Amino acid sequence: MTHNSKEYEHAHEHEHEHHHEHAHCCEHGHEHEHEHEHEHEHHHHHEEGGVKETLLKIDIATVLLVAAVLIEKRTEWAEWQYLLLYLLPYLVVGWDTLKEAGEALLHGEALDENFLMSIATLGALTIGFLPGAETQFPEAVFVMLFFQVGEMFESIAEGRSRRSISHLMDIRPDTANREENGAVVAVPADSVHPGDILIIRPGEKVPVDGTVLSGDSSLDTVALTGESVPRGIHSGDEILSGCVNLSGVLRVRADKAAGESTASRILELVEDATERKSRSESFITRFARIYTPIVVALAVLLAIIPSLITGAWATWIYRALMFLVVSCPCALVISIPLTFFGGIGGASRKGILVKGSAFLDTLSRVQTVVFDKTGTLTEGVFTVTAVHPETLDQQELLHLAAHVERHSTHPIAAALRAAYPNEQDACEIEDIREWAGMGLTGRVNGKQVAVGNDKLMETIGADWHPCELKGTIIHVAVDGVYQGHILISDQVKADAAQAIRDLHAAGIRQTVMLTGDQEDIAAAVAREVGMDAWHAALLPEGKVQQVENLLPQGTLAFVGDGINDAPVLARADLGIAMGALGSDAAIEAADVVLMDDKPSKVAQAVRIARRTLRIARENMVFAIGVKLLVLVLAAFGVATMGMAVFADVGVTMLAVLNAMRALR
Repeated sequence: MTHNSKEYEHAHEHEHEHHHEHAHCCEHGHEHEHEHEHEHEHHHHHEEGGVKETLLKIDIATVLLVAAVLIEKRTEWAEWQYLLLYLLPYLVVGWDTLKEAGEALLHGEALDENFLMSIATLGALTIGFLPGAETQFPEAVFVMLFFQVGEMFESIAEGRSRRSISHLMDIRPDTANREENGAVVAVPADSVHPGDILIIRPGEKVPVDGTVLSGDSSLDTVALTGESVPRGIHSGDEILSGCVNLSGVLRVRADKAAGESTASRILELVEDATERKSRSESFITRFARIYTPIVVALAVLLAIIPSLITGAWATWIYRALMFLVVSCPCALVISIPLTFFGGIGGASRKGILVKGSAFLDTLSRVQTVVFDKTGTLTEGVFTVTAVHPETLDQQELLHLAAHVERHSTHPIAAALRAAYPNEQDACEIEDIREWAGMGLTGRVNGKQVAVGNDKLMETIGADWHPCELKGTIIHVAVDGVYQGHILISDQVKADAAQAIRDLHAAGIRQTVMLTGDQEDIAAAVAREVGMDAWHAALLPEGKVQQVENLLPQGTLAFVGDGINDAPVLARADLGIAMGALGSDAAIEAADVVLMDDKPSKVAQAVRIARRTLRIARENMVFAIGVKLLVLVLAAFGVATMGMAVFADVGVTMLAVLNAMRALR
């Protein structure tokens, strides 16, 4: 028996069975779908609400600030009265920032940008009460306003946080059919115990892992392995939960409880992986964590040391506060999120959806790219790739096979019909019979034709021989005599090899392929596209394990498309889903979604991310450079608070203009 035929047992299901299975799945999935839509709406409204609320605060604060400036120009009030007047817009726009800064300090967390903004603006509000110092109320409100504008852009650019996707991955059936005292009773799947005898009919999902006691069938394993060719299953074989039984009735002994079975473990893997993956911190937070403590320490030193020497406390405290206002990372806090916003916008125009700025940052640092095989590097659609006849000609062999397969809905049957499109001719076809897990037989123009795997050939006594090529082999016999075989395989995508070359050219250290498929088929595809390494015959948890082994070697991106890829997408540093044909679960678990199914888009996404990060760094160098200049002037008393605010706001405007380049 060949390696292939063992793995890819050829099986069939008839049209009505196919519909039955579909109806069965829909029934279970319907209420979940409804729940999901409801939750989806709720999240969407919540997110929109946050941006609208910030925008409203900014609008109100701006109106109050303008009013306060006009009142100040036309009145002669005491300092504290003006302070109260400016506190209104300041608190409207800055309350959240002050609260977050306070909470962070209470929890003993490192100083962040909220703390820096708070201390600089509170300093500007109170400095006017020092002898010989001027009031800086409008500046304080203005700085806080700008900070909020930056935060708002960031929250718009941030993608929706991914939600639990367990209800999308509806691979666990709700009920199981258990044999009790000679009768078959439907019981909740959770109540199945090891040792129970279950009956699984065509179209039903397998509720728990077990062993087949009797019956032959074929299983749709796509939810577990992503492979679209059904697997044959026979008495004595192990059967995994989450598969769909396609053709025959199976009597199965349960080996595990529902909670320990394969389908349950996959759902847990997805939920755990999302939590275990440390959220890539946003660029600005990482920067502020280093920058803020340094600036605050320098400001404190600037206020105390010269004051102790000269005794001019008001002057030096004023300079220290000015130092804080200048060093306030306003330009960075606005221009960097805007740069990311531009990068995300530019990528989406190319059909690459990035779910948030943190993921763009991660994408720019990727060193290892791991691909799923079926549907990602290959088309996931089966086509006839070779015909090896014995005595008949190629067309005649295809003609006979296509006729026998005329009414089957199986992917292999579809491939045979596509290879011989004019099978609706005047030939007489009768007695079509299905052999579960093996193939079909039928009479074509009076000849007895058998189309199937090596087991079927052995059953009818035809002397078959293996094929040297890799793929699914369909043998054909006429009147019990072997007439040759047809090779059906999954086509590698046209741009797959180019995609791997582009990634290597972009400096990606290694490319790896993971698949649920068999070793020989995996090796052939991996060599054809130029992979550095590959691992075959993996279930979803095997894929997660391989990714965890690779994670220490540098930032890792995983590219996949099926339900079975969801746990790995969630576990990798960065999950990239192929959108158009991908499953909902994969798209939901991913951080980046490619709207079409071209693997070459991965290299393009990496290039866009790196360019965006380059622009962000330019802004950082420029903003810090100008600030350092003004800080030196402030320390020597040359700069005024007005200059300080201009250095902040002017730099911000220029940085924002530079950030707009990321959109292109």
